[in-house]
Amino acid sequence: ADACKQINRIVQRAQTDDLYGAAIDPLTGELAEENVQGEVQQQLDVLCNTIMLRAFCGASNNVVCAVASEEEPLPRSCADVMGYDTTEFNIMQSGEFVAVFDPIDGSKNIDSSLPVGTVFGIYRAPDGASSGKNGVNLDSFLQRGTKMVAAGYCLYSATTVLVLTLGSGVHGFTLDPDKQKFLQTHPNIRIPDVGSLYSFNEANYREFSEPVQQFLTSMKQSGTVGGKKVSSRYVGALVADVHNVLINGGIYGYPATRDNVNGKLRLLYESAPMAMIMEQAGGAGSTGHGRILDVLPPQRKKNSHSKDDVEPDDEEAGKGIHVRVPTYLGSVENVYELEQCFKFYGEDD
Repeated sequence: ADACKQINRIVQRAQTDDLYGAAIDPLTGELAEENVQGEVQQQLDVLCNTIMLRAFCGASNNVVCAVASEEEPLPRSCADVMGYDTTEFNIMQSGEFVAVFDPIDGSKNIDSSLPVGTVFGIYRAPDGASSGKNGVNLDSFLQRGTKMVAAGYCLYSATTVLVLTLGSGVHGFTLDPDKQKFLQTHPNIRIPDVGSLYSFNEANYREFSEPVQQFLTSMKQSGTVGGKKVSSRYVGALVADVHNVLINGGIYGYPATRDNVNGKLRLLYESAPMAMIMEQAGGAGSTGHGRILDVLPPQRKKNSHSKDDVEPDDEEAGKGIHVRVPTYLGSVENVYELEQCFKFYGEDD
């Protein structure tokens, strides 16, 4: 919650404090290098990433032992984040959980004063998992979403909202700007079983597979869904669009395209946490072919010239952390109808 407050303040002051634009390397004065996603890091990306790293590692009373961020190629141990020696065991490595997050989703929206957000998830480290390279056990991260114990997001918009699930329902909290405290305003959130809202980037319609095209065409031609007129809303920030669907019912989609055959959303710290939230609220999360939470990230492969206890190379290890999946989130009936389109029309060759 404190990290969300800090990021909210940074977002609100981005214009006045000149925090827009690409990050600058303080040592060279040149633009920062691209992140693991192939994107030039923005100043806000760097600041918010640091805030989230320190929030999970420095304020968790050693509960979290390692973290993985969208902005970094590989997970880091909390010992490393907090500046401890990772060659020797220390109290920072004793935590039972690992955290994953996207520190600032939709950061480019800030230039236009549009909503942005933060997404996070927490997994329990597997029993018997031992620390590997730099104090990190990668197997702790490469788990199915069904192993997640908590997930949430912060939405920075007209109001600042924290939505959280601990595996027994979903609750929403709104930041009181005067008291700087989160107050519970949305207890036990339940998404309608069916909704008339759809949130897809239809500029990419021709790039979508036939099942997605048929689903969107059917929804628009139906005129009304669940007794309400069909409506399209798309902000271009995952948190904002999914929150709208969660509250009002309907479906959010980021499909595969010809250029991005697995879509663009990352399984570990975007799609899976949002899917857990949706399911806990009575909705669904799907890849078009099954539950997002059932998807197992690509497992790391041992170096053919290494012994069993030697870590694989970093490039191979990072593939599972940042793997992408087509993502559909929303009301159960809307998601079911989409899955039926995939079964009936199949995939494009």
